[in-house]
Amino acid sequence: MIFLKFIIVCCFMLSLAACGEKEQENISNEETDTKAESPVVVETSSEVPELWDFHDVIYQIWHEAWPEKNTEMLTDLIPEIEAGFTKLKEAPLPGILRDKHEAWINGIEDMEKIIKTYKENAAAGQKEALLKTAEDLHTQFEMLVRLIRPVMKEIDQFHQELYMLYHYYMPEFNVQKIKDSTAELLLRMEPIEKAKLPARLTDKQSVFDQAKTDLKKSLNQLQQTVADEADKDQVNKAIETVHDKYQTLVEIFE
Repeated sequence: MIFLKFIIVCCFMLSLAACGEKEQENISNEETDTKAESPVVVETSSEVPELWDFHDVIYQIWHEAWPEKNTEMLTDLIPEIEAGFTKLKEAPLPGILRDKHEAWINGIEDMEKIIKTYKENAAAGQKEALLKTAEDLHTQFEMLVRLIRPVMKEIDQFHQELYMLYHYYMPEFNVQKIKDSTAELLLRMEPIEKAKLPARLTDKQSVFDQAKTDLKKSLNQLQQTVADEADKDQVNKAIETVHDKYQTLVEIFE
């Protein structure tokens, strides 16, 4: 009888161990899935953290040293400028900003030249030239910010989904994901349809309205094309049209 109880206890302990291993396996799978998804999440974000980190020294230049014409402080900030720019120069752009890549590289190269001149002016004690170069550095930083900053939050959210459709689901020709993505884009189109341009662009409101209409029409056509079970070429052509209409919309802000 004691032996039988011993056997039962052993079986129970083995069962618990097996459950524990299974649970650990599920946790590991979940962690793997999360890690597999994270690159896509990063890829659809338009953030470049190194640019915002670099803002710390730009702030000191523009809001502290420059207004006071404190060229000594501007000189002392050189190591911080160099350290921040080194990280910024090496920072990769997320995939969603791939169309900005050439302009970004050009902007980084221009900033590198400005920093070189900044250091030369500081070393030569050219105070007025250093102040001017500090102003140029701030202007160049703002240019990079404008380059990657979403034109409107509604358009940015739309673009995040369009990016997945255009660069993932279309090449894979994953029909179900194309259907789901098109439906999601139509939902994300609604706040864009209600959006008004900022005051500085009010003269382009009629062009903006037409671009919105054309984009919505292309989405409806894509949804119908997929629903009709059209072949791959037809679906891809419809997606290309949506992408083209989106580009036309964004060009209004450039």
